Amino acid sequence: MNEDNVPDYLILFVVLTLMGIGLIMILSASSIRAYNLYGDSYYLFKQQLISAAIGIIVMLILMNIDYHIYKRFATIILFLTLAGLIIVLIPGIGRVAGGSRRWLGVGSFRIQPSELAKIAIVIYIASFMAKKKEEINSFKKGVLPLVIILALIFGLILLEPDLGTAVTITGSFVLILFAGGVRMGHLFLLGGTGLPAIVYFILTEDYRRERLFAFLNPWKDPLDTGYHIIQSLLALGSGGIFGVGLGNSRQKFLYLPEPGTDFIFSILGEEFGLIGTLLILTLYFILAWRGLKIALSVTDTFGSIMAVGITGMIILQAIVNIGVVTSSMPITGITLPFISYGGTSLVIMLSGIGILLNISRNTID
Repeated sequence: MNEDNVPDYLILFVVLTLMGIGLIMILSASSIRAYNLYGDSYYLFKQQLISAAIGIIVMLILMNIDYHIYKRFATIILFLTLAGLIIVLIPGIGRVAGGSRRWLGVGSFRIQPSELAKIAIVIYIASFMAKKKEEINSFKKGVLPLVIILALIFGLILLEPDLGTAVTITGSFVLILFAGGVRMGHLFLLGGTGLPAIVYFILTEDYRRERLFAFLNPWKDPLDTGYHIIQSLLALGSGGIFGVGLGNSRQKFLYLPEPGTDFIFSILGEEFGLIGTLLILTLYFILAWRGLKIALSVTDTFGSIMAVGITGMIILQAIVNIGVVTSSMPITGITLPFISYGGTSLVIMLSGIGILLNISRNTID
């Protein structure tokens, strides 16, 4: 067991550092947009600060709760999440913003069921695979039941619509199956059927198809479909090596859409340059390293798979966000973990870290 039964403090340090950088960047990147929308330059910063405080409290609580308890309640957690994903689609209940029906809540209090799904599916798969180790090599008894659960979650999130989150959850799902020892032939079978389906969903919606073509050549339509990517690349290029300085971004003056959420990494690159972006990448690398170390060192299958799932969920989302803003991937509405504005996302990510820190207390040094 981990000597002194202490959590992995390096992960805690990395996460708090990322969150601190995020708060600073939200204050800088979102000030103009917040003033235009709410008449208060600090509005989004204050909202995120409240979410950060709640998230830290939840993280500290979960860090001290034995993670084995989630195995007992995995099915309940999954069904509650599915219920949330269904309820949010009901007109008059689910709140619409940016063309998607993704939120539940009253007034300024809102939660996003699709964010809850990220943790719920990790817990459920880990519980399923820990209980049915002998059947995991069977496609019918081991893989197919999990694929059905994924298809339900994927379909419900797609109806919001939010293809980016659905694809990210799918990526985490595949990573967990791989780490859990599922046969490669079964994974290739899933890939062979899943990838064409995702391509179909992209090509059959005009705005998704336009995003794909804009990714391939954003300069073909620089004032419309290619606008986001071009402004993002301008922000990153303007930062050079050392950046233009904190608060001195030009792109945040309503040139770059969503500067505090989807494209906050672009503003960070503009203000802190290559050095700043490399720092962020290094912090995510350390988080990935420590998370996988925990997965390899934990004493039971359930904890190991959960550690892989939580770490993979966070790192995969970071890769997708950074890939989008650097024009390495088509545009999706995926935020940068711990840094982008978004209360539900931050609380859920910190909850995952709380569980991961508790798992780290059960590792063999």
